[in-house]
Amino acid sequence: MKIAVEGCMHGDLDKVYDTIKYIENTRNIKIDLLLCYGDFQAVRNGKDMDSLNVAPKYREMKSFWKYCSGQEVAPVPTIFIGGNNEASNYLWELYYGGWAAPNIYLLGYAVVVKFGNIRIDGLSGIYNVRNYCLGWRVPPYNDNTIRSVYHVREYDVHKLMHLEKLIDIFFHTIGRSASLIMGTGNNLFAAKKHFKGEIQQGTLGSKPAAQLLKKLRPSYWFSAYLHCKFTALVEHEEGGRVTKFLALDKCLPGRKFLQVQYDEEWLAITRKLNCVFPLTFRRGDVGRTKLDMQDCRQWVKSRMEDRGAKPCEFSQTAPPHKPFDSYFFCGYETLSFIFYLLLAQLIVVSECFPRNPQIVSFLELLDLPYVLDNASDSRDTPPSLPQKDDYSEDIPNEDEDDLEDDAERNNENWSS
Repeated sequence: MKIAVEGCMHGDLDKVYDTIKYIENTRNIKIDLLLCYGDFQAVRNGKDMDSLNVAPKYREMKSFWKYCSGQEVAPVPTIFIGGNNEASNYLWELYYGGWAAPNIYLLGYAVVVKFGNIRIDGLSGIYNVRNYCLGWRVPPYNDNTIRSVYHVREYDVHKLMHLEKLIDIFFHTIGRSASLIMGTGNNLFAAKKHFKGEIQQGTLGSKPAAQLLKKLRPSYWFSAYLHCKFTALVEHEEGGRVTKFLALDKCLPGRKFLQVQYDEEWLAITRKLNCVFPLTFRRGDVGRTKLDMQDCRQWVKSRMEDRGAKPCEFSQTAPPHKPFDSYFFCGYETLSFIFYLLLAQLIVVSECFPRNPQIVSFLELLDLPYVLDNASDSRDTPPSLPQKDDYSEDIPNEDEDDLEDDAERNNENWSS
């Protein structure tokens, strides 16, 4: 079997799946898994647009809604992580990971799964030093929190740093230590000459990602976000392992794999650290948490033997988008459309943030409470927090300054 990897998708599922079919037909191969790392844009309906940190003129429904509604089915199993242009309300709903649509699995904020005997690890979001040690805000988001919710948190990195077993594939934004190595090549960032100084100085990328690269030493590290393509080899001092680093924005065939399953070690760490899950903007204290994992791992192993390792099936928790024009052929259809809008509004009013049955079942498996909607002080932004115009990402692709550039780059990439 073979795997395909995709960079920033920006909601263009139809185009990516068409590309996969083209590769399969022209090369006479079968691709069995698709990995997408960042800016997937799992937008189900117009309401999700409110949680998408994209300039209004670039907000488009794209094609994910068709796969979420069942109108289309992903032709290849797909696993993705979130970037900085996402329907953050939906990704938060699936914080621990789950099916965002049939055959399309969100790897959550910091999750490990198995695909066959391959361990796949992903860290959603991008790095921002100001929010790194803080907790999250729960939906609905305002102009400030819509930008901070996708920033990587120390809590998630802390969980992944406790992994002991080897990781086959890790995907996230670019790691800082890898940037130093990549800066020695003549073929790197050929189209991005303005990044050369940052690469040479080691200031480009994510410090936590670099720490994870050093600790986990995965066989493969896939990256996106900077809208350019390059490769590198990262040699690790311990154990003589080498990480093959790949950053790209297009679809490529890869290596062998099988079916999404929970990872026992990650389940044990998640169960152990859930007691310090940070749901306020106060500085967390997760780094001091001591883990005695042996008993917890045995407990998880016992539960998995009884239940099995397969995640729950997809559950639809919001009405899917319906194209407006299709409701004006007769009076009955017009009334149906009006009824749909009223029903969608009632759902939003009665349950602003639904509990996804997949996550409820997952937490029951680990005997954990549901806390994703439990932040008592998550509505007010403390005065000490940076306001929207003060945000500055630690890497050149700043959220607000580069929104238009990112969208234009994406359009140019697809048209070229």
